[in-house]
Amino acid sequence: MTEPWQPLLDWWFGSAETPDDIAADKGKLWFGKRDSQDLEAQTRFGDWVEQALAGGLTEWAQRPEGWLALVLLLDQLPRMIFRENPKSFAGDLRAQALVAQGIAADFDRQLQPIQRVFIYLVFEHCENLAVQNEAVSRFLDLTQQQPEAQRAVFADNLDYAERHQKIIARFGRFPHRNKVLGRASTAEEIEFLSKPGSRF
Repeated sequence: MTEPWQPLLDWWFGSAETPDDIAADKGKLWFGKRDSQDLEAQTRFGDWVEQALAGGLTEWAQRPEGWLALVLLLDQLPRMIFRENPKSFAGDLRAQALVAQGIAADFDRQLQPIQRVFIYLVFEHCENLAVQNEAVSRFLDLTQQQPEAQRAVFADNLDYAERHQKIIARFGRFPHRNKVLGRASTAEEIEFLSKPGSRF
């Protein structure tokens, strides 16, 4: 019997086997900004996203794979479906709590390494320095746990975690979110946003 969350995991991770091949196949879905992908996310999984944002699908979190899928519905898919809208961040707090609970139950270590990236990304999305430090620590451990030949993908994620951490250490928030969230940017933030690499 196929678990209800399996179509989402299949769509997000595909059928490749190695982390490098999975990332090569799915990287544009994960980190690209394409209207067609956002529309597919809405069409296929929009109802689940709305349920998750409303506090539903809690039963999924009883299994590591279902927990992962629920985290995706709260953290990743809203950023696609509600791009450039405050609702894109509406699932963040629940996702952070869910990730903390799952890690306490050792669920993350029961997932494939490439799947764990999207658990720790929840911490990376948080505008809190202590949580950012946790993200960097988790990505560092994950990278070091991989065979040397398979570390490149994870090292890239560690690099991004460190870049996010530095921004929060400097500003206490992500300046690139200010416009979407209706926050006034400081002069220092405006200068920062004018530079390459200031947005994610």
